[in-house]
Amino acid sequence: MSYSNATTAVLPPPTERYSALGWLRKNLFGAWYDALFTLVAFYLVFTLGRGLLIWVFTQARWAVITTNLRLFMVGQYPAAHIWRVWLCIAILAFIIGVTWGIWVYGRRIPGLLLLALPVAFMLLPSALVNRMALAAVGGAGLLGFGLGRLSPRLTRRAVPFIWAIYFPLVILLISGFGGDKSVLPPVPTNLWGGLLLTFLLTVVGIVFSFPMGVLLALGRRSQLPIISALSVAFIELVRGVPFVSIIFMSQLMLPLFLPEGMTIDRVIRAMAGVTIFSAAYLAENVRGGLQSIPQGQVEAAHALGLSGFKTMLLIVLPQALRAIIPVLVGQFISLFKDTSLVVIVGLLELLGIAKAVLAQPDFLGLQTEVYLFISVLYGIFCYLMSAVSQRLETALGVGVR
Repeated sequence: MSYSNATTAVLPPPTERYSALGWLRKNLFGAWYDALFTLVAFYLVFTLGRGLLIWVFTQARWAVITTNLRLFMVGQYPAAHIWRVWLCIAILAFIIGVTWGIWVYGRRIPGLLLLALPVAFMLLPSALVNRMALAAVGGAGLLGFGLGRLSPRLTRRAVPFIWAIYFPLVILLISGFGGDKSVLPPVPTNLWGGLLLTFLLTVVGIVFSFPMGVLLALGRRSQLPIISALSVAFIELVRGVPFVSIIFMSQLMLPLFLPEGMTIDRVIRAMAGVTIFSAAYLAENVRGGLQSIPQGQVEAAHALGLSGFKTMLLIVLPQALRAIIPVLVGQFISLFKDTSLVVIVGLLELLGIAKAVLAQPDFLGLQTEVYLFISVLYGIFCYLMSAVSQRLETALGVGVR
């Protein structure tokens, strides 16, 4: 049989398989300087971590966390309506599970971390109802993952719409509507607090600032002088003042522009301030992405008969947004952390609840335990946002020619 008629399979490149000792030798002790750096790093980690672990497991008074866990999570949200919050979390776990099953299958470590979150909270001393709710959250995530793996073609197109619907649904469930005797009676925003309020501020800021920032970026590049001037004035004015000033302006100055007798809830005003500040910075990020697209692609689109609107919508804007995914996620992570500044206007988000807990006579002087706990919470969710961003960059080939 000739070579031309033979069926040859393309073999994958050879890979080396390492035992545990082989992996250590290759990655940590490959050369004398690698071994030196490894030993120095182990010594520093042991020296710094030993005292921290001793304090965490033997000296820290974690009763301040277990006793006030509900305050940290939802603030003063009525206990009779906590099921709304659990329902929002369960729906989120289901959507994340579906998304993970379709696009992120194979990343076991981040998946195990996501699954470990409800399990870890189940280990904390709490009521049986809370543990059952956490088990339901984990079950919803597994159900969504199974649905995504079994029928990816059916769910792939529906997932973006589900994500888009989820955020308004959360606001509706948390705030309620109708009268006191309705299925979802209204819950005043002054009872929202803790991690719940932090999430709502972040979600509203991201959802509304993104389209607003894109429109501002397009307006700044517009050929119409009035639209360009107004966009530039808005962006430079907002970016020229601190975020704290925007928060104060949204609380104190926004009511001055309203008709007499009309008031806006202070949480809504804080959301407006967060959205305005984030949109101005996002507009500059999007503008940088737009400028990175070669002019030849615009000329090619015009040569094919596409209008300016279709060229921007179908050719330029998708590539620009794809190129700035790392910057956008970095800004969203900063926005998640910057929501802690609303404590200065009396809103009890996560940091505000921490200060309120430390003011209790039974927990005076326990700042280390409280601030370490909320730091871990911030770190976990920021890491998850970063991990999802990296996976999205890999899937879209960002940085790959």
